[in-house]
Amino acid sequence: MKNFTLFDTTLRDGAQTEGISFSLADKLKITRLLDELGVHYIEGGWPGSNPKDIEYFKEVKKIKLQHAKIVAFSSTRRAKFKVEEDPILKALIDADTPVVSIFGKTWDFHVQDALKITLEENLELIADSISYLKKAGKEVIFDAEHFFDGYKANKKYALECLKTAEKAGADILCLCDTNGGSLSFEVQDIILAIKQHLKIPLGIHAHNDSGCAVSISGMAVKCGCVHVQGTINGYGERCGNANLCSIIPILKLKLGIDCVTDQQLKSLTEISRHVAEIANLPQSAHQPFVGRSAFSHKGGIHVSAVLKHPGTYEHIKPELVGNERRVTVSELSGISNLVYKAKEYGLDIQKDSPNNKALLEKLKELEHAGYQFEEGEASFELVVKKSLAGYKPFFELKGFEVMTTKAGKADTSVEAKLRLSVKGKETETSAIGDGPINALDGALRKALIDIYPEIKEVKLTDYKVRVLDSKEGTAAKVRVIVESTDENRTWGTVGVSTNVIEASWQALVDSIEYKLLMEEGK
Repeated sequence: MKNFTLFDTTLRDGAQTEGISFSLADKLKITRLLDELGVHYIEGGWPGSNPKDIEYFKEVKKIKLQHAKIVAFSSTRRAKFKVEEDPILKALIDADTPVVSIFGKTWDFHVQDALKITLEENLELIADSISYLKKAGKEVIFDAEHFFDGYKANKKYALECLKTAEKAGADILCLCDTNGGSLSFEVQDIILAIKQHLKIPLGIHAHNDSGCAVSISGMAVKCGCVHVQGTINGYGERCGNANLCSIIPILKLKLGIDCVTDQQLKSLTEISRHVAEIANLPQSAHQPFVGRSAFSHKGGIHVSAVLKHPGTYEHIKPELVGNERRVTVSELSGISNLVYKAKEYGLDIQKDSPNNKALLEKLKELEHAGYQFEEGEASFELVVKKSLAGYKPFFELKGFEVMTTKAGKADTSVEAKLRLSVKGKETETSAIGDGPINALDGALRKALIDIYPEIKEVKLTDYKVRVLDSKEGTAAKVRVIVESTDENRTWGTVGVSTNVIEASWQALVDSIEYKLLMEEGK
């Protein structure tokens, strides 16, 4: 499909997500990422609404973009102003972007009840605003707000709004499902009915309140729309906007539309995660195409089939979108899971080995006890390697003691004392910490640093505690997940106990031992 365009509104619609507050620096970082992805339009914000957006349009001019055009967003003129006197349109022009996107009402209900003007007056707002912006030399995208609801309520008037925008010089008519309540078949029927009355390109802007935003976007393209709007990770107010991380691979891999290059498509997973990091929100593991679990396999029957041919349980090759296949080991696993995971770690475990059954039973017992290896894959690798003949531990715990002291209103003081056997030699260390886990970590490092200096590189980047059986109250079993990193990679380890210090100790020890295991394998 020629002249197909992707329009990203992460910085405007996406910024309205509950919990997101992009700084100016954040917006500029995301702009660069979107340009790398090959997005054609980047909507930077509403220049008349806040100082941050005004500053963005000044600063973004300093970035040399390879693919994208920057878009400023606003509404049509307000009824109380002449078009050349309306401050919001003046701010739109002052943003000095090559493209502007303006929204106008197309639902008679909104015109009469929200704007409190006549239907004819609203048509004048649309015509005046677009004509004014075209005379200023702008490419104009008209966002037909609430179009599908408007068409259902008053077909003639909703279509008249589009015709007015077209006659005034709009370059694209973008049909908006602003309330997110439409279904795919409704969108299909409406677009097929209206497109014969219009000459300029049509676009789609869908919200996800019915969970249909991506489906609606794909259906709109199938019906002839050549412009799709959305956000990275589906960010947006309420239930979010159409997710470009799903739309882009659907367009390219399912509908055969070369909206981005193959290489840009491969960057999609990384960009999704990077934008989530900037937004300070966790990326959904179950997000289609780019989520960590999008190509993960847990059931033994599934894994057995995937080993024979990935297409048995995968609708695309994960590497096409920069993702990867993951096989997890759990109580649902079979020997196939174990063999697959072992190969990932360079271990030669044969499917018919008599040791496999015992190892798999051990892993299932651990999961039954509360261990979770999906987020603690380094601990899984250690369990497997420790089951093999010839494995020698790097150190052995002889005992530890953690003392917490508080006197009056003074801050709590924590000290950990530790006894280890390292290469046949017993050693004792102690450390003061901000808490018991920090103190134990310090004591462990003190005991090992001279013998294993490589552990200096290890940093704890995340620490999670999950109560496994809340009805037990303070006696409940907890699972601790520790995420660690060095200069080259990141890994997760897990510990489980009714004692949070013991569970944390297990995860900390696995983290250090895994690092030493990696160094030994170099």
